[in-house]
Amino acid sequence: MSYIIDRRLNGKHKSSINRQRFLRRYRQHIRKAVEDAVNERSITDLDRGEKITIPQKDIHEPNFGHGEGGRGSIVHPGNKEYMTGDRIPKPQGGGSGSGSGQGKAGNQGEGEDDFVFQISQDEFLDYVFEDLALPNMLRKELKEVKEYSLRHAGIVSEGTPSKLNIVRSMRNAYARRMVMSGGARKKLREAEEEKEKLLLESEGDVDQAQLAWLDEQIKLLKEKIERTPFLDTYDLRYNHHVKEPKPSSKAVMFCVMDVSGSMTQETKNIAKRFFILLYLFLNRNYEKIEVVFIRHHTSAKEVSEEEFFYSRETGGTIVSSALKLMNKIIDERYSPDSWNIYAAQASDGDNWDDDSDICRKLVADDIIQKLQFFTYIEITPRDHQSLWHAYDVLQSQFPDYFSMRHIVDVGDIYPVFRDLFQRRLHESNKQ
Repeated sequence: MSYIIDRRLNGKHKSSINRQRFLRRYRQHIRKAVEDAVNERSITDLDRGEKITIPQKDIHEPNFGHGEGGRGSIVHPGNKEYMTGDRIPKPQGGGSGSGSGQGKAGNQGEGEDDFVFQISQDEFLDYVFEDLALPNMLRKELKEVKEYSLRHAGIVSEGTPSKLNIVRSMRNAYARRMVMSGGARKKLREAEEEKEKLLLESEGDVDQAQLAWLDEQIKLLKEKIERTPFLDTYDLRYNHHVKEPKPSSKAVMFCVMDVSGSMTQETKNIAKRFFILLYLFLNRNYEKIEVVFIRHHTSAKEVSEEEFFYSRETGGTIVSSALKLMNKIIDERYSPDSWNIYAAQASDGDNWDDDSDICRKLVADDIIQKLQFFTYIEITPRDHQSLWHAYDVLQSQFPDYFSMRHIVDVGDIYPVFRDLFQRRLHESNKQ
């Protein structure tokens, strides 16, 4: 049996192992607190840590106790309030000292406060995005990629001097010398042993002819061994490297928002919360993330983040203007071969006459092939509008790359986000 001992240093008065065990034990409480925090926080505080409260009743350890009935005796220390034989009432729960600040003040009873602890920013985001996955992260492998990395693929007998593997080459040379000179070395040992034996047995009367012949044989064998090349071209070995496609670590997210007259400030805030969640999610999956903000009414333009959310410009609604601008920006700045491209569009669904069909054709014929995933959220308490019905065709036509959801109020944002990016079964099998 093998044992793994974690000897990583912990912070002062902290144990990472015990903390992880504690977080796993109270996962349900933490997830509920995280979900509430996402819905209730201000937009600028969505990514900070959170204070978690666990009810006192949920952290009690199981223990044995005496049931009702039976007789027993106990000795209490002396006091000024009770006499022998007095009945002491059992402290009541609720507001008379049960803790947690409930009820009115009382003069008896005791209890415990709820347990409160803090989780870090990383722990908070881990719970926010738990069991979620970006769709089609492996899709890029099926495309033509222009970025490659060199991977070591063993040792070969031919190559360039810069890739010479000295250790393997010297090992081969030593083995070759031992094999090629093995017979000569054996004969050399035998000749030396025979010479030594001759000198010992002669006792001063040495056969000079025999001794001279042995010396000559020893000399020839040593010369033969020395003539064995120290390093031969046959011994040389080279490191072999192969080029393999390098998955892109760059992603760009297009945030497309309708700012027509029908979009209220509350609707825009809901869209902003969704966009920020998506940005944080992408940021945890890619090394480099860029965001492109596009606002539109009857015309579309790329804007800064501040203008995207706080500009008061308004007008009619022509959604296709935003999609055309997004497609143009992709062609000019974000090659699908190098970038993972995501798009999120937020609108109340209102659109000008036949423009919804134009949007559907534009996405189906050109845009969807360049994206990893396209998300459309319709924010309205009313019935679905024309844009929803046009996009419904896209959802059935491209179920793996296009998805849309309906949001009524702030409380729907996080559940809708989890529904959109829930890890698919086929993606779990790939990872």
